[in-house]
Amino acid sequence: MTYHLAGDSTVADAKPDQLPLSGWGGILPDFVDAQVRNYAFGGATTESFLTDRWGALVEGIQGSDTVIIQFGHNDQKEPELLGSRGGYTERLRAMVETAEGKGARAILCTSPERRWFDGRFVTPTHGDYPNAVRDLASELDVPLIDLTVFTTWLYEDMGPEESRSLFCHFAPGEHSFWPEGKADDTHFHERGARRIAAYVARSIRAIDRADGDQPARGIELMISKD
Repeated sequence: MTYHLAGDSTVADAKPDQLPLSGWGGILPDFVDAQVRNYAFGGATTESFLTDRWGALVEGIQGSDTVIIQFGHNDQKEPELLGSRGGYTERLRAMVETAEGKGARAILCTSPERRWFDGRFVTPTHGDYPNAVRDLASELDVPLIDLTVFTTWLYEDMGPEESRSLFCHFAPGEHSFWPEGKADDTHFHERGARRIAAYVARSIRAIDRADGDQPARGIELMISKD
């Protein structure tokens, strides 16, 4: 069995020259006992992914596989083409139906929230897109991993200062790829990516149990703060 990942930079594998910046998909293999093929890439929308990567992903699907789909960060920048109740959900629907047509299980994810605090609470930044994914998952009767809810809870539980460690913040001269420094509350440091990957893996195990499948060798995961 293989997990095929479709998504944007918050899912994508790390680029060596940008480490420790990483998407959660690059760390998911640490938490599941199955092969992971990560097709996610930075800047991806549902439209660009269907054009650039979806064919290769579908070609590799076997009947027992799982396709995990997470978009929204970049789709929301193209509301005319990829509106939350229009082109965005139409393309997500097509991905789910194609994966299921190949005999695979599809899982939809809402986007991880950005770390934008207003006092003690995180400001939602994705508008209607998470609700559109929730409604589509219900309509299509496919599992949902709600990363918007989980990450909002995670940041607020850690607080404005401690949660900063989950993201890529570098002072000038601290990182060769960003010599002028970087203050990024969207893209994860490996620490943050690991927390998200652990939660995704736990969620998959819960979905397996609900489907009556055996979890992969019963791996017990610790959602570490390291």
